[in-house]
Amino acid sequence: MKELAVKNYRTAEGQKISQDGNEFTVKPIVAQADVNQCRVNFVEVEPGSFAYGYHYHETDEEVFYIISGTGIVRTINGDVTVKAGDAITFPAGPEGAHVIRNGSDTEKLVYIDFDTNNLPEIVHFPDTNQVMAYGKFSNGIYDKK
Repeated sequence: MKELAVKNYRTAEGQKISQDGNEFTVKPIVAQADVNQCRVNFVEVEPGSFAYGYHYHETDEEVFYIISGTGIVRTINGDVTVKAGDAITFPAGPEGAHVIRNGSDTEKLVYIDFDTNNLPEIVHFPDTNQVMAYGKFSNGIYDKK
């Protein structure tokens, strides 16, 4: 990290992401451009939506800490329900594949997403047979052959 920072998920500015009728907001606490070892974001998931799609990382590990709401996490071993106060960890590799969706019809799901920052990184999306590759000088999503 380049500097000390204090952020609150209620007032932090975010980027709304819409994909195929799915909506979530990412609010960087420690943005990719400001890190050497880890990234941290607040993530808000609207009722009926999920964040990012089912994926796993080749080198990065992730931890979600649930601030409010209820999430249903799809994993390689089935669904796991998480609630405010829970933390769930995802190792690198196929065994860490995951996607979190909002388990409520009315309440927003809010969590903190802690990620290691190993560059370059490859993210696999098994449901779409795609990979995302990113590094200091490149970023793209590609179809697997």
